[in-house]
Amino acid sequence: MNTLWIVIALLGGLAGGGISTATFLRKSALKKSKQILKEAHAEAEVLKKDKILEAREKFLQMKSEHDQYVNEKNLAIQQNEARLKQKEAGLNLRIEELAKKQKEITTVRENLNNQLEVIDKRQADLEKLHKQQVVQLETISGLSAQEAKQQLVDALQGEAKSEASVQIREILEEAKMTANREAKKIVIETIQRTATEHAIENSVSVFNIENDEIKGRVIGREGRNIRALEAATGIEIIVDDTPEAIILSGFDPVRREIARLSLHKLVTDGRIHPARIEEVVAKTKKLVEQEIIEAGKRATIDLGIHNMHHELIRMVGRMKYRSSYGQNLLQHSKEVARLCATMAAELGLNPKLAKRAGLLHDIGKVPDNEPELPHALLGMKLAEKFKEHPEVCNAIGSHHEEVEMNTLLAPIVQVCDAISGARPGARREVVEAYINRLKQLEELAMQHPGVVKTYAIQAGRELRVIVGAEKVSDDEAASISLDLSKKIQEEMTYPGQIKITVIRETRAVAYAK
Repeated sequence: MNTLWIVIALLGGLAGGGISTATFLRKSALKKSKQILKEAHAEAEVLKKDKILEAREKFLQMKSEHDQYVNEKNLAIQQNEARLKQKEAGLNLRIEELAKKQKEITTVRENLNNQLEVIDKRQADLEKLHKQQVVQLETISGLSAQEAKQQLVDALQGEAKSEASVQIREILEEAKMTANREAKKIVIETIQRTATEHAIENSVSVFNIENDEIKGRVIGREGRNIRALEAATGIEIIVDDTPEAIILSGFDPVRREIARLSLHKLVTDGRIHPARIEEVVAKTKKLVEQEIIEAGKRATIDLGIHNMHHELIRMVGRMKYRSSYGQNLLQHSKEVARLCATMAAELGLNPKLAKRAGLLHDIGKVPDNEPELPHALLGMKLAEKFKEHPEVCNAIGSHHEEVEMNTLLAPIVQVCDAISGARPGARREVVEAYINRLKQLEELAMQHPGVVKTYAIQAGRELRVIVGAEKVSDDEAASISLDLSKKIQEEMTYPGQIKITVIRETRAVAYAK
């Protein structure tokens, strides 16, 4: 609007004359600038008042906040002062109570000191009276106090010794009865709870064939096939007149099994010549070695034994092809392991360690080499080498008493080994040794005077001795049985126990004619 007015004035000035227009414009501009300055002053005053009001409000707000903070601090200080005053009052009360107790303690101490003085005086009076009574007693009895005391001590010692001997005898008898009963119970329960097998192996294997023509092929031209087979397996192959059978003889069951399997493959294949024999035997050895490892793993899994070294597992598998006194070594070791676990559980020991020791107790019988060491010591060294538990190592080494037994596990393994080996049918005995033992039993009994006849019966488990009634009395018969039992224990080796029965009888014979 102002611009329009200026334009109109400019146009009018231009119409009216140039000088008056310029003057008019300058005046208008001055007027306009004054008006703008006035408006600016007015706006500045308004802004100034607004800012002053904002500053005043801000100041009042900050002042109120400060006052509130100061009030809170003052309140906290007042509260702390109140708590301190309360604590001070409580401490003053405690100090007063302690002072009272101190006074009471002092009073009690004084009373006790007075009582102790009285007691000391009475003690002195009692000692005087005691000395007077002792003098009177010595005068009356004619003995000094030391002599009387010695007599009393001697009398009490005699009574105590007699009573103690009676009690010791009773305790020993009761302990023996209890120990024997408990031991028999544990052994019987262990035997009854463990299933056993009665299979016995020998040192000869028989390979059955369909007809005797195969024998000639096995022997080969000039015996070259049979010689190659014997050289490769280390087993003696006996081809004789036995119909439809070839006998494999050797002390090592592993070699015998390798020879049997190799012979089976060769006969089945039909190609029998030295090169083929060596190839088949080499393959069969690998298969048997795998079977040994599998047998060891099966044995440990069946018994629940874990974390065993793979070399020990392989040795356990080799037990399958070993025998001891005709008893299969793996079956014997598994049986001992089960017996040990049962007996250890009955006695409150660790059945897992006992089972482990029982399985490994004969590990020294199946080493890869043949060192000149007892199998118990060798087994202990092998177990130590493969980081078995020290109790297991000691039980292995001491089950034949080559080393000292350091743990309760060792006698358990020894007893269970004896149980497994001594049960009926467990081990095969050479007939000649068996007959000699029976003869020795009878001859030992015949050496005693008054003995008429002797009979070893029940496979040598019982010895019956018949004595002459006119030469031996009843008491002498009992003495004979005792003497014979001692002689047998000292001079003979036998499994289990032998019962000696002495029979004395009088017969009267008459004939009616």
